[in-house]
Amino acid sequence: MPSNLPPSPAELRFPSVLTPETLETAAGPVTVRLDEASRAAVARSHDYLHTCIAEGREIYGTTTGFGPLVVYAGQDQGADQCENVLCHLEVGQGPDLEPPVVRAALLTRLWSLAKGRSGVAPAAVHALVAMLGTSFAPVMPEYGSVGASGDLAPLAHALRSLQGRGDAYVGTTRMTAAKALAETGLLPVELTGRDALGMVNGTSVTAAGAGLALAQLHRSVAAGTALTALLAGVLGCRPDFTAPEIFEALGHEDTAERAADLRERLTGHEPSGTRALQEPYTLRCAPHILGAAATSLRHARQVVTDDLNGISDNPLLFPERDVVAHGGNFFGQQVAFVADLMSITAAQLANLAERQLDLLIDPRRNGGLNPMLAEDPGRDHGVQGIQLAATSLVVAMRRAATPAAMQSIPTNWHNQDIVPFGTQAAFTALRQARTLRLLHGSLAVALRQAVHVGTRRPTADACVRLLDALEPTVAPDRPWAVSVRDAADVLDRAC
Repeated sequence: MPSNLPPSPAELRFPSVLTPETLETAAGPVTVRLDEASRAAVARSHDYLHTCIAEGREIYGTTTGFGPLVVYAGQDQGADQCENVLCHLEVGQGPDLEPPVVRAALLTRLWSLAKGRSGVAPAAVHALVAMLGTSFAPVMPEYGSVGASGDLAPLAHALRSLQGRGDAYVGTTRMTAAKALAETGLLPVELTGRDALGMVNGTSVTAAGAGLALAQLHRSVAAGTALTALLAGVLGCRPDFTAPEIFEALGHEDTAERAADLRERLTGHEPSGTRALQEPYTLRCAPHILGAAATSLRHARQVVTDDLNGISDNPLLFPERDVVAHGGNFFGQQVAFVADLMSITAAQLANLAERQLDLLIDPRRNGGLNPMLAEDPGRDHGVQGIQLAATSLVVAMRRAATPAAMQSIPTNWHNQDIVPFGTQAAFTALRQARTLRLLHGSLAVALRQAVHVGTRRPTADACVRLLDALEPTVAPDRPWAVSVRDAADVLDRAC
């Protein structure tokens, strides 16, 4: 994860709107305070569940088996039924998800459970609150969820960690879960009734992954805009491509806003007078690309925010209406669609950054700067290696942009006969967002190098400030790879 995420607030209050940016605060210990109404709703839902059981009512996953085995009875005792859930779902594979991602997922799960429609015990909800107040993070493998019936396998592994079984993290250190609980002062969670199913039967991992991707991509649109302005300043381009009349005629609000941001960043810009009337599309159409990205992310934000603040579970309990509603509020199709959209959006922003880098190193198009921005071409090679690595990153991003949201394969004895694969879509989007940071870091280092080897400095104040912030990222004894990562961090802070 980037090292410059916002610091954790002193506390989060429920109810409140959970945003993609709020998810980032879960990387460190955070105090969550549930109001009295939500605590009462959780208790009322839990009591109602047990009233229904006592009345002999059929409740999926509480009195029955799971999935297609719903036609069979479940375990008689609540604690045994919780084990019944977890035993067959502790099947995840692949690398561990990073602790900040896992903690964001459990914050999202808490937000669903605290609405009091799941029937879990108040103690189960408070176990998540207690965990988030420490640096504990369960081990959660990346693969195992198909994004329907909830993110069952990843969340089952998280519950095992909270029980003190398997492994967990304290900060970034992996250890046995029992030791991690002891080090953070947590007690192993005790599950009964519907606790286990309620904890795993939602797409909170999907929503959290998509939310974290969205928060980073929002910063990347700002970074891409700032770097485009700096490129225009370094090359001495005419600013005509940002003229407001163009975007009034176009009619796309987000594109007009990106152009306005570019105009503001280019306040004080003095063209060189040597550039052609029209720049290549990597400059002339940059507002259109950045604006389209902003439009896509605006849609994604609405969908992801709705999902983060909704209830993802089945069945849902409505004691005030005496209703146990069985349905499909665990099917992450909306987030799957927008996660794929985010991946495509990130890939095109990466294309833009790599092509702007290519423009900058080409002496036929860069206003006479040395090829590869080398100080002494042949004796040194400037940013030649950076561009090679950037090309590799772009191709990786293009390959990863294949949509996941329609890769349905029937599973679970045809109980889950269509599934959205939103979890894979979300984590692809998160990887895309992180890789895009490196493309922007690469372009930023090249822009700094262009000023270092050339004779022109940008004249717009905003461009000068960004250039000054980037200056410390490059040093003679520092590998370019480190400079690129440092520049990406600077962009996250400065843009």
